[in-house]
Amino acid sequence: MAKIVLGLGSSHTPMLLASDETLPRFEETDRKIKHRDKEGRPTTYAELLEKADPRMAAMVAPHELVARQNKVRAGMACLSKTLNGAGLDSLIVMSDDQDEAYLADCRPTFAIYCGETILNSNEQHEQYRQRYPEWYVENRQGFFEDEAPRAYPVDARLALHLIDYLMDNDFDPASSKCMRKGEGEGHGMAYVHRRLMDANKPIPIVPVFLNTYFPPNQPRPKRCYQFGQAIRKAVASYPGEARVGVIASGGLSHFLVDEEFDRAILKACADKDVEFLQNLPRNKLHAGSSEILNWVGVAAACEYLDLDWFEYVPGYRTPAGTGTGLSFASWA
Repeated sequence: MAKIVLGLGSSHTPMLLASDETLPRFEETDRKIKHRDKEGRPTTYAELLEKADPRMAAMVAPHELVARQNKVRAGMACLSKTLNGAGLDSLIVMSDDQDEAYLADCRPTFAIYCGETILNSNEQHEQYRQRYPEWYVENRQGFFEDEAPRAYPVDARLALHLIDYLMDNDFDPASSKCMRKGEGEGHGMAYVHRRLMDANKPIPIVPVFLNTYFPPNQPRPKRCYQFGQAIRKAVASYPGEARVGVIASGGLSHFLVDEEFDRAILKACADKDVEFLQNLPRNKLHAGSSEILNWVGVAAACEYLDLDWFEYVPGYRTPAGTGTGLSFASWA
């Protein structure tokens, strides 16, 4: 029978793509975006700065930013090596969508893409030029093809099997066979293709979307865990001997780094603490931090595997303590 033989988790923030010179410039954008404190309450950059540990200023000195970024680069390289060396037939990518594939006119809680291919194109990326400075847009370009769009393979047969199994087992996922005209895959999927996968030997993926980001129909932690369990059972019922991987793309805490919570998530994954993962405090799962739910789904899909490696880097980038909890992990 088919089996999930590898689980992975990875942050996918544009910060991962930043050059040493660009890293200090994230303070420019962090001063302008909406923030929440560690309890999920709306706040401002100025308020976070006022309450921040004074030692944070030294922690975001240029040489400290570069030192952490080098750890991040090593973590990404290790994850990429593990992925490309696993001999996978298919890779299920669990990620959220941020007004890329699904918009406010109809945003499903769970969705599975079942087209034969999925396009990576920088056309949808162009909208960011209207909202962000050029250096940020150029940095984010690393998620997408540099020139001509590229169609990456999708394991459509496995995708349809997952949909069919889930429909028979208490889930009703949406499905899509194509992107809107002129649009390519969202950055959660694009990151896996462009930054982790061997470009010369792309593994067919199954894009699985969780609406972690936008209320009111965000899946609850318990439901995400149950969804991951159902994905595992669906793979196990798939005919043949396929070696399947599953990866969570996104997370951990942002845009205020919450080291304590991030480390608790990783510990729960390592300890297989189902109770903790199913009952994460929802007040901590807003905006970018909601991507932790992708990890909950993968942890459930990999219940019989062990978290055998992880790297965690608290990605502080401003004196206010803003940034991203950067993490990379594997289950085997």
